[in-house]
Amino acid sequence: MKLSAPIHQLKRKAKHLSRAAGVPLHAALDRIAAEEGFPAWSLLAARAPLPLSPARFLYERLVPGDLLLIGARPGQGKTLLALGLAVEAMRAGHRSLFFTLEYTGWEIDRCFQAIGADQADFAGRFEWDAADGICAGHISEKLRDVPRGTMAVVDYLQILDQRREHPDLMTQVRALKALAQDRGIVFAFIAQIDRAYDPALKACPDLDDVRLPNPLDLGLFSKACFLHGDQVRYRLGRQGHDGRASHQ
Repeated sequence: MKLSAPIHQLKRKAKHLSRAAGVPLHAALDRIAAEEGFPAWSLLAARAPLPLSPARFLYERLVPGDLLLIGARPGQGKTLLALGLAVEAMRAGHRSLFFTLEYTGWEIDRCFQAIGADQADFAGRFEWDAADGICAGHISEKLRDVPRGTMAVVDYLQILDQRREHPDLMTQVRALKALAQDRGIVFAFIAQIDRAYDPALKACPDLDDVRLPNPLDLGLFSKACFLHGDQVRYRLGRQGHDGRASHQ
């Protein structure tokens, strides 16, 4: 589907709409996306041409045992990026699992379409799990027998912390890190960003902006990626590839 204007012009149009109509920017972005024939801005953005695929860039730098944090405000494409990583893993011959309380099977199908993939092409290699009790224990049980190189996407980090009967968030992430390193699994955790984050002060969020209702050592994550608008910032740890990129 061809856009009526380059994506940076559509973003500018959404900003003007946000100010004129007094609506949040993410709502204005979704309204512009609807005018272009997309149900949400994140789906429109995924179809826009990128000079470099963040999913491909990230996947090539992930190794078994990694814990990746993907952070962004709503509507910025973090779920599409995470599913893009799942697709890259499957194209490389590995399995992928997607743990979510946010997405239905139909919505996951739409996300696959938005990133140019088809679930039918990955029969037997992709599984999604929407169990009410998603936590480290549940995830560990599902991953007990998966082969090395499996990609596990958790949508989102904060759901691990929603039930009082579950261990605290720090304990759960440490358990999943130990599992990743023992079994050679790669984890991608989608993370919410605090509402206090102001893009006027900082073009892209970072670790300081991750919403944490309870204590968590973010040093447990070996790599991170943050998105906002046309900005993508990578934190790739000891590999020394920290940096930022722009995609329009």
